[in-house]
Amino acid sequence: MGLPVFSRTILEHYRHPRNFGDLEDADMRGEANNPLCGDRIRIAARLEDGRIAEVRFRAEACAICTAAASILTEWMRNEPPAAAAAHTEDEIIAALDADIPIERRRCATLPIEAVRAARNPSAHPDNQ
Repeated sequence: MGLPVFSRTILEHYRHPRNFGDLEDADMRGEANNPLCGDRIRIAARLEDGRIAEVRFRAEACAICTAAASILTEWMRNEPPAAAAAHTEDEIIAALDADIPIERRRCATLPIEAVRAARNPSAHPDNQ
């Protein structure tokens, strides 16, 4: 028997998400959607001296996606945008400390897609 789908980490970040809210003066904005379940995540970041000084997210999403966004935005603070976009799906899934079923993995990785869209908005015209 593996870890539960909703670990303490997921529940903590879902109930008390870090960096949740709007960021009006953002230099980077990205959005990602999962049409299969309806999850939608938006991430915005403000840069200072080439590093992420402030980052926020908004989500209409499940507990897994919201928790992943909360964790990812904590990691992103003080990173250059390239480093923030380089976080891997395996890293975020490991940080959730849960046995995420294959059919729910996209929920966990959607915030990474939003960060990558924010870093490269021309590749994602819907996210500008």
